[in-house]
This record gives sequence, structure tokens and C-alpha cells, in this order.
Amino acid sequence: MNHCQSNKKRMRFLGLMLALTAMLLCACGAASESPEPAPAAAAETPGGSELRRAVIGADLTEEQIKQVYGLFGFPRGEVPELRLTSEEEHEAMRGHVDEAVLGTKTISSVYLELLPAGSGYDVRLVNITWCTPEMVTSALETIGIQDARVVIAAPFSVSGTGAVAGIYKAYEDMAGQNLDEGAKDAGTQEMTVTGELAEEIGAKDSAGIISELKSMLNETPNMTDEEIRESIRDIAARHKVRLTDAQVEQLLDLSRTLEKLDPDALKKRVESVRETIEKVEETKDQVVGFTDSIKQLISTLEEFMNKINSLVGGGQETPAG
Repeated sequence: MNHCQSNKKRMRFLGLMLALTAMLLCACGAASESPEPAPAAAAETPGGSELRRAVIGADLTEEQIKQVYGLFGFPRGEVPELRLTSEEEHEAMRGHVDEAVLGTKTISSVYLELLPAGSGYDVRLVNITWCTPEMVTSALETIGIQDARVVIAAPFSVSGTGAVAGIYKAYEDMAGQNLDEGAKDAGTQEMTVTGELAEEIGAKDSAGIISELKSMLNETPNMTDEEIRESIRDIAARHKVRLTDAQVEQLLDLSRTLEKLDPDALKKRVESVRETIEKVEETKDQVVGFTDSIKQLISTLEEFMNKINSLVGGGQETPAG
């Protein structure tokens, strides 16, 4: 190798070293700018285990629990697990669903994940015969959970009445506080009325009528019962549905229950969870950003080592002049 070629290779080597040093300084600087290291839980799962809960029916066998987690789509142990007993199910549904429908065992299980504001609802049911996605969504709105992913599943076909209590239990455990009893009762009543109407007029129309009824809640306190009945019939007519007198009375009763709820109070109850979501999303972005920097650094290091090997190898293979 002549002197000129040797100098060129030294200059190339020096340039690579300078580039590598600059990149290392940038990567370290980016890491030091992060206000706090991200919690381990936020990096463990897509949503962070702080915002995810699995509520398992207490009467499932170990093998059935494994099947349920398969339906949830992730292995057992990935998120905190709670158990729901038959007594808890009956307590949540008492006065709204016939005891014969509730049965004596709790089989249906729930996965609840709170999502960032604006995400909306993602509801999926597997082997559930009583609940519908529309019913679940409507109840979530009423109790104040505005953005969530919900999976209600069982290893075989069941009514799914335990899902209501399961959602409440999962949310309260994540929020660290109890839901307002009035809101829970209203949500359960709404879910039940929606389900009973759905059997007669279909899930879509049932949910649509109740949604329109809920949009009137700022007016109904100043309306007479007969005025509300007339409004209910008008709403049903827009959906091309004819309701029985009994169904109208059900909806009137539901309207009177819902109008007692304070929308501002509902918003306040989920505010603390919203703050948690924002913090988790922020730290998750920091983790992803730093991980990308490390991946880029490793890739460049590999490229750098390849170039070094090429330079060193080239020097050895060039015969003496």
C-alpha cells in the first residue's frame, strides 16, 4: 500500500469516528431531555397495565380461564386480574333483570382497557347471548366511561349479565374510587331496557331510540310525563318503529332515572383517569422515541464495524510495493 492510499484510509477512519461520536452525543442528549424514565408497566403492554383489567367469572375452572384469556387475545398474567362472584353479579343487576336469567353461577368475563380521549369505543363479544355491543356502549356512556376497549367473553354460550358488574369492578379498581351508585343503577337500567327492546325491534333501533332520548335530558326535567311519552313515540316513528304502551312506559321511567344524573359530576369522576391516560401516553412516546434512537445507533455501529473490517482487511490483503 503506498503512502497516499494509507493517508486516505486514515482520513476515512477519522471521519467515521467523528460521525459516530456526534451520534452518540445526540442519543445521550435525547435521553437526558426526558423528564422522567418511563414506568416499566407502560412499556410492558400496548396500553400499560395501569389502564387494563381482566375480571374473571369466579365459577370458571382453570382450563376455562385459559380459554377466556385466549378469547381476550393475550396470556394470563399480562394484566391485573380480578374475580367476580355470583353475589356481586346479582347485586349489580337486582331489580333490573329477572333472577332466573341471572342464574347461580358467574361465567362471563370482561377485559376493560381505558383508551386516550377521542378513541371512542371498541366492544367485542364472544359466546354472549344477552348483551350486545350497542347495550355495552350505551351503558359506558351513561356511567361516564367515554373511551374504552371492552371484550366480554365466555368459554361457552351464556347470557353475559355478569359483564355489567365486571365492567364496574374493573373501572373502579383502575380509578381507585367507586362509581356513583346512581350512575351505576342508571347504567344497569339502561342496559336492561336496551336489551329488552332489542329483542322486539332490533339492537340498532333500540340503541338509536335510547341515544336520542338521552340527548333530551336537558329538557325532560321541565316536561310532563305525557310530553315525554309523545316525544318517545316521535323518536320511535323516526326509526320507523311502533312501540307498545309498556315499552313507552319503560323508556319514560328510564328517562326519569337518567335525568337525575349530573353530567358535570360524571365528567369529574373520569377526570383523574383522563390525567393518568395522558401521562401514560406521554411516557410511552418517550420510550418509543428513545428505543428508535438506540435501534438507529446499533444499526450505525454495525455499519461502522463493517467499514472498519473492510479497511483493516484491505490493508492486510494489499501486497507490499
